[in-house]
Amino acid sequence: MELYDNQFKEGRKIVTVKDVEPDQFIKAFSQHLKRQGRFELPKWADVVKTAKYKELPPNDPDWLYVRTASMVRKIYIRKGMGVGAFRKVYGGQQRRGTCTKVFSKGSGRIARYIMQQLEEMGLVEQNEDGGRMITKEGQRELDTVAVQAAAEEEEEDE
Repeated sequence: MELYDNQFKEGRKIVTVKDVEPDQFIKAFSQHLKRQGRFELPKWADVVKTAKYKELPPNDPDWLYVRTASMVRKIYIRKGMGVGAFRKVYGGQQRRGTCTKVFSKGSGRIARYIMQQLEEMGLVEQNEDGGRMITKEGQRELDTVAVQAAAEEEEEDE
């Protein structure tokens, strides 16, 4: 049995989302979402701040695709993450002038909207214990994008 397993392991590297560098996967998946066209950008995407401690909206016009790729990667790695967890992840230090800095949570509306869009696309489903988890179709799609991102990485190294 072990001989049989080793025969398939030779010369092959199994690539999942966890095997690829996070920044490369997020870049590749955000481009994949933009090309696919199934993710709808809301009207408020160009004027909304990402947290209450921010002064301006993001400069990148594709920031929502990047945030979506980052969130779907986090759900892939750790299932059960909900809106509250993402508010904490995307939070930061609020500057209060001469007072000490204080942690402030990120926007819940953005996290909720992204998760609803991912559910409509069929990549994510609600977990019975709370939060969201990746579907089988979502895992397949994320892994194919990870394989493509790893192939692009190998081409750049050569």
